[in-house]
Amino acid sequence: MSKPPTLTLPPAARAHRLATARGEFAVHEAVPAGPARGTALLVPGYTGSKEDFIGLLGPLADAGYRVVAVDGRGQHESGGPRTQAPYALAELARDVLAQTAALGAAGPVHLLGHSLGGLIVRAAVVRDPAPYASLTLLSSGPGAVCADQQGRTKLLVSALEAMGDDMPGIWAAMRAMDPRDAPAEEPALADFLRARWLGTLPEQLMVTGRALIEEPDRIDELAAAAPGLAKLVLSGESDPVWPVSEMDAMAHRLGAARVVVPGTEHSPNAEDPAATAAALEAFWKASEESSA
Repeated sequence: MSKPPTLTLPPAARAHRLATARGEFAVHEAVPAGPARGTALLVPGYTGSKEDFIGLLGPLADAGYRVVAVDGRGQHESGGPRTQAPYALAELARDVLAQTAALGAAGPVHLLGHSLGGLIVRAAVVRDPAPYASLTLLSSGPGAVCADQQGRTKLLVSALEAMGDDMPGIWAAMRAMDPRDAPAEEPALADFLRARWLGTLPEQLMVTGRALIEEPDRIDELAAAAPGLAKLVLSGESDPVWPVSEMDAMAHRLGAARVVVPGTEHSPNAEDPAATAAALEAFWKASEESSA
């Protein structure tokens, strides 16, 4: 899971709820001091939340962008129904399109998805690429996660199916199975991670977990749906979820720009937000200039 470098919003940002045609979503929104060059919508990954992008908000607002990071349906502070159908990727993609419409952006809109969020935003673009000036797939691959991650995710989904009403118990078991860096966490971060887990609905985790295991390669479909859309594949230099070589090949197939953030793994947005923000700023400005 992504671990935000801080839990404190920068001065340019605020937390609020975004009302859309498909319900309300908890967001963090940062705005520049002057007129915005464009608007960015950031969609988090599996077990993640809007807080995973906190480190990007200040630098991107300073660069002139309005930035909105969202908790998806059933994720952390957004809430959702206690049935499984609303968490299919196609439904979450419709949520992204509704969030985009609700932003009411006058200028270009840049869409970004991290990990599972990458699968969601590409489904949104396949459904309707028209609202977007660019698409960034951040630490997200062409289809299902690697074999090792499939095994881990199957275990988690099975636990949720068996004991989803005991989310505290599942959390304790997860931490016991993977305790490598828990002792180094600050108490406030440890409390946040647990609260985020408890706030995320088991139905959302079950359905999206299965999607990570079963999602087919849809890169050709994405390329055909949005041939002129500026695209970026951004990742760390290693990744335990999708091999970096798969992301290299995906970028080639999409004709996308490719950026690797040195010294990072699955969450460059949290591990080196300054370098990640600089890469996004450069890409967004290039895409705006090429379309002018």
